[in-house]
Amino acid sequence: MGEYEECTFINCDFYSANLEDVRFNDCIFIDCNLSMLTTHNTAFRNAKFDHCKMLGLHFDHCNKFGLSFIFESCTVNHSSFFKTKISKTIFRNSQLHEVDFTECDLTLSVFDNCDLNRATFEQTNIEKADFRTSFNLSLDPERNRIRKAKFSMLSALGLLSKYDITIDRTM
Repeated sequence: MGEYEECTFINCDFYSANLEDVRFNDCIFIDCNLSMLTTHNTAFRNAKFDHCKMLGLHFDHCNKFGLSFIFESCTVNHSSFFKTKISKTIFRNSQLHEVDFTECDLTLSVFDNCDLNRATFEQTNIEKADFRTSFNLSLDPERNRIRKAKFSMLSALGLLSKYDITIDRTM
């Protein structure tokens, strides 16, 4: 157990570390490896991750109180946000392959230039979220709350993927 406030961690290797019950308030992680962390009751409050490797993290095991992040140029593959409330989260220039957003609240979140290859959105609230510059998005609009979400023409094609249809981009 520990508490860190307004700390900056640079080039730290936390691979497979046990951060159970640790609190990070207003902390910045730059060029860190946080893959495979134990996150039971870990508190990330206003945490910023910049150019971090974050494979296989269970953000759904984190302390829910004040949970908030910014991800900038991170690799967050194979991670889970299952049932987390992380509205207004910013994901920018990040790779989010096979990330589980099932039953997550992502209201007003921004996915700016993110690769969402095989990311799962089921019963997810993405109302007013912005996906306009992201790619490889695939989600079922009937199984998610998408009111007033923003999509580009290209990202909107991912809303039709469940129909297994071919869309000709030529005209």
